[in-house]
Amino acid sequence: MGEQNLVQDFPQEQKKFNLKEVLIPSLVIIAIIVAGGFTGYFLSKRGVASGPTETKELIGGAEVVQGPKEVGIKDEKAFRDTSQGKIQVNDNGDIPEGSHKLLRPGGESQTAYLTSSVLDLNQFLGKCVQVWGETFAAQKAGWLMDVGRVKILDSCPEGL
Repeated sequence: MGEQNLVQDFPQEQKKFNLKEVLIPSLVIIAIIVAGGFTGYFLSKRGVASGPTETKELIGGAEVVQGPKEVGIKDEKAFRDTSQGKIQVNDNGDIPEGSHKLLRPGGESQTAYLTSSVLDLNQFLGKCVQVWGETFAAQKAGWLMDVGRVKILDSCPEGL
């Protein structure tokens, strides 16, 4: 029996570089990325205050509201707690709970601390609003709420 090498060399083929095989898919990918960037930019410029109020029904009967003065999920069962005040960013000083806080008449003891799993509360900074949400147990905050719907008020509650 003759001895065979278990490892054999592959024949070396020189594949010719084809510019079309690389350039065309690369240009298509770049075009898709650029189109996505423009789409995102223009959709973000629409903002909250663009156009009439729209409502869409979700599974389970809840409605999504989006308009110039009201945004969120209109579900009184899930978001049954409500309050009015002015939204500010929570600086996490004394109370490190919630991303934002709702200043209400009556001073610091009446402040509600807010978070939202549905909305970007930064859209409402410095505005007087009515919020609907669900109260959660807090460690330091007197009132911690997960906000599901926000309505911009024409005027602030008395005392703010």
